[in-house]
Amino acid sequence: MGIRTIVLMALVAVLFPPVSGQGWIRINQVGYLPESVKVAVFIGTREEKIKDFALCDAITGRVVFRGPASSYSGSSWGMKSAARLDFSAFEQPGGYYLAMNGYRSPVFRIGADVYAGSAEFILKYMRQQRCGDNPWLDDSCHVHDGMIVDHPTRTGEVIDVTGGWHDASDYLQYLPTSANAVYQMMFAWMQNPDIYGDRYDASGRPAKNGVPDILDEAMWGLDWMLKMNPDSGVMFNQIADDRDHRGFRLPTLDTVSYGLGPYRPVYFVTGKPQGLARFKNRTEGVSSTAGKYASAFALAARVFGEREPEKAELFATRARRPLHSGLPTLEQHRQPAMSHPIFMRRIIMSMTFSLAHGSSSGSPVRNTTLSRPTTGAILSR
Repeated sequence: MGIRTIVLMALVAVLFPPVSGQGWIRINQVGYLPESVKVAVFIGTREEKIKDFALCDAITGRVVFRGPASSYSGSSWGMKSAARLDFSAFEQPGGYYLAMNGYRSPVFRIGADVYAGSAEFILKYMRQQRCGDNPWLDDSCHVHDGMIVDHPTRTGEVIDVTGGWHDASDYLQYLPTSANAVYQMMFAWMQNPDIYGDRYDASGRPAKNGVPDILDEAMWGLDWMLKMNPDSGVMFNQIADDRDHRGFRLPTLDTVSYGLGPYRPVYFVTGKPQGLARFKNRTEGVSSTAGKYASAFALAARVFGEREPEKAELFATRARRPLHSGLPTLEQHRQPAMSHPIFMRRIIMSMTFSLAHGSSSGSPVRNTTLSRPTTGAILSR
């Protein structure tokens, strides 16, 4: 698609914004691959008689495809109506928008290159979220993390847990979200190692270092996790708490006080909900936290086995420690856990440990092809 067409699409989006206020058509803002599944979702605050929808050319407004809309109850989202708009059968590249019942979606693209650059875009966000040394700001923040709280004998002790990533739009840091991010990045690289380039060094600044950028970023998180699990039986789960929520500010200008001098609190895993006020975490024992440590460290041992063998061995050792810490708790609560929705997730994490050490090949697991429905009518192009 040429620059002229893209500019025209942008002008259409600005001059003719989608209808809002009562209903919204949510699309994949990145775009859709021509031969892939293409689905959008409508949600509305009032009852709607939903029958069909139209796919329109973003430049001319001409309808190029019509299809039936599948209606659903919107109650799960606090809405009066909802619908699924499937236009998978339409494969012509170009710029489009969806229209239904007077509502219109944002403009989007169908094209073979819609995901080009998206992998790097995600890593750019992760670098922006770095705590300690932030390459995006080229400055440091939260360099005094932190002081242990909730530990039976070590509360008040200062420990080095600098690094990691800030969580969402605040500056709290959580082991569950961080371990998941680390695991997903390593798994993504195993699935598609060829799409990740080497444009940044380990500090997150522009410079090649011979390591795929996604593995540099995963290692940034892993180094923080090593600090958060310094000894056998010692696992920390969270840095900071609700007191962080004092409005928007740059991390380098964060002056929130926790009554601990320059330090932020580092929560020792007790097996009970922790934090303050409304936003306590939902911990129900130590097995879930232990599983996250174990699975991330175990996969790291496999991924970095050839690149950094000494560190890979450290990851393998650290993977065994939290696994053994979590198993007694899991066994103690085995019967209640069997009926809990996150029980299977914990089991899968433990299985991951075994699978990771059962093979060091790092062979990628390929995705299967999704079948695509063919409902709807493609109009003359």
